[in-house]
Amino acid sequence: MLHIREAIVVEGRYDKNTLSQVVDTLILETGGFQIFKDPEKMALLDRAARRRGLIVLTDSDGAGFVIRNRIKGTIPARYLKHAYIPDVYGKERRKRQPGREGKLGVEGMPPQVLEEVLCRAGATFLDGDGLAGRSGPALTKADLFAAGLSGGAGSAEKRQALLRRLELPEHMSANALLAVLNGCYSREEAEEILKDL
Repeated sequence: MLHIREAIVVEGRYDKNTLSQVVDTLILETGGFQIFKDPEKMALLDRAARRRGLIVLTDSDGAGFVIRNRIKGTIPARYLKHAYIPDVYGKERRKRQPGREGKLGVEGMPPQVLEEVLCRAGATFLDGDGLAGRSGPALTKADLFAAGLSGGAGSAEKRQALLRRLELPEHMSANALLAVLNGCYSREEAEEILKDL
């Protein structure tokens, strides 16, 4: 498993599932073209980019480039790196028919190809596990439970208030919030955020 400093943005959950078997980093989804209608999600991408850098890894079809260009037009270039998968024709196993252009997406790429495209994009590979400079282990669901953000009375309301304060999408689950806290903040910063509830 590769440990990468930068967060990575992909189009959808199947891309995220495939990539999470190759790299250990914060992986965010655009939800396809939903990114055009979701300023909160774009703000999340911008925050991740400014905190740790962002690698854009979209499909090599026309739709992937439209999404890539939207991100490129919104987030300053100094925070972005671009990874491009090769044009490989075929169809993903889960689909009945190939896509409109007949190309495989991120989800159809073998692990070694994903590693190569991330290397070519200039990803920062870490020796350890986690963000450079991080001290202590990552937060867990138990930390969210202890802070009253999951599994208890009023936890959904508390989580919504925190999401608003951090300017994160309101529909984020506790697991997604945990990934952002661990991916965009040091352990100390995340603990301070939880203390201020």
